[in-house]
Amino acid sequence: MQIAVITLFPEFINTAMQVGVVGRAQERGQVEVEAVNPRDFAGDVRKTVDDRPYGGGPGMVLKVEPTRSALRAAKGKLPAGSRCVYMGADGAPLTQAKVAELAVLPGLMLLAGRYEGVDERLLATEVDETISIGDYVLSGGELPALVLIDAVVRTLPGVLGDEASAQQDSFMTGLLDWPHYTRPEVLEDMQVPEVLIGGNHEAIRRWRLKQALGRTWLRRPDLLAAHIESGAMTAEEQALLAEFKAEQR
Repeated sequence: MQIAVITLFPEFINTAMQVGVVGRAQERGQVEVEAVNPRDFAGDVRKTVDDRPYGGGPGMVLKVEPTRSALRAAKGKLPAGSRCVYMGADGAPLTQAKVAELAVLPGLMLLAGRYEGVDERLLATEVDETISIGDYVLSGGELPALVLIDAVVRTLPGVLGDEASAQQDSFMTGLLDWPHYTRPEVLEDMQVPEVLIGGNHEAIRRWRLKQALGRTWLRRPDLLAAHIESGAMTAEEQALLAEFKAEQR
């Protein structure tokens, strides 16, 4: 997959892309991430990329011309079928379903805004969709772009050492993940659940599913409601959730 990030701070992106899952994926040639700076396309000596907003008010707005030139230059290097996404607080929430949708694309172009945002005419003509990572405001779109890149890249085939790791993550089935334990078996009088030590794989599977259902019920009832309403909840899951609730009482 090829990914281009349009940003006024390419060093922000380039530094983060050297570590972790994405860094290893780049080293293996599984993904290529390039940061493109609109300042390189500004036509004046000062490399101006922003200006005052019409109508007055605080802050500055990213200008159309240099940002559009950066977008189009990046687009020219991406394969056909790539998508342009603006990382903005007013976008649709980033979900695991959206991550899966983006992960099958041959390329992505992510526009990281700054200051008060981007001229609306640019968004209307050059951007396919706007995505938000939460109901809060950040100084720029670089961190949201990095979040999206990490979420997408880790789902690509062969990126993780164990393919099951991605499939068992929270949200992949519409539920939160179950609790995880490792050595030692006893830590300050806290014992690893007996079922995980016994070696009965079917019992472990049922315990993990029950914990995932219960944790979702306790922490994200909205996700559980959506899971039920979608018709994806099985009879086994209904029974296991009832067991969990009874144990809580």
